[in-house]
Amino acid sequence: MSIPEFAARPQLAEDVARFVRRRIFEGTYPAGQYIRLEQLADELGISVTPVREALFGLRAEGLLTQQPRRGFVVLPITRRDIADVADVQAHIGGVLASRAAERITDEQLQALDHVQDQLEVAYHADDHEGAVRLNHEFHRGVNVAAGSPKLAQLMGQITRFALESVYPTVEGWPAHSMRDHRELLAALKARDSEAARAAMSEHLCAASGPLIEHLTRRGVIQ
Repeated sequence: MSIPEFAARPQLAEDVARFVRRRIFEGTYPAGQYIRLEQLADELGISVTPVREALFGLRAEGLLTQQPRRGFVVLPITRRDIADVADVQAHIGGVLASRAAERITDEQLQALDHVQDQLEVAYHADDHEGAVRLNHEFHRGVNVAAGSPKLAQLMGQITRFALESVYPTVEGWPAHSMRDHRELLAALKARDSEAARAAMSEHLCAASGPLIEHLTRRGVIQ
């Protein structure tokens, strides 16, 4: 995994948290491993302050714990963790999609269609970074259309643990995701709130099984 140019970016703590979170889910930082502030800061070429802030944030997410005088250590990720997050995502995401179906404008629908077209191109080209960005943009577009900013913010916090960057590499998931998104778009275009709720809920629930299998194969889940 290459090291991004952290020093050239704003919001360093968020970037560091995203970087460490990805390493945890890729198995580079296995359960029980200590993460040293100074060592990580040196590796990324930044000061200790944003690294410390990022690690405290990951502790609040339940990915790390802090031991007195020993620093931060990676906590195990379990099947139940992944399934629980997917269940909560499915409920909240379903509510947001239902509300979006009632409020979405033609312009917002056109924008979602365009993003989905680009996302499918990225998937077919194995452009993982592009797929992550476009998938996030698609779901954000639905959440914004719902007109429920507090609920959308909560959804964003939960999604951090789900780690969007893993999904393009999960076997079979890109094709499944494309079908689900098209079904959701059809429900939104029909302004069918119940169909939109069901499509989004099923999409987010379905993600947990392939992700668990993927993480188990990589040794992240024991």
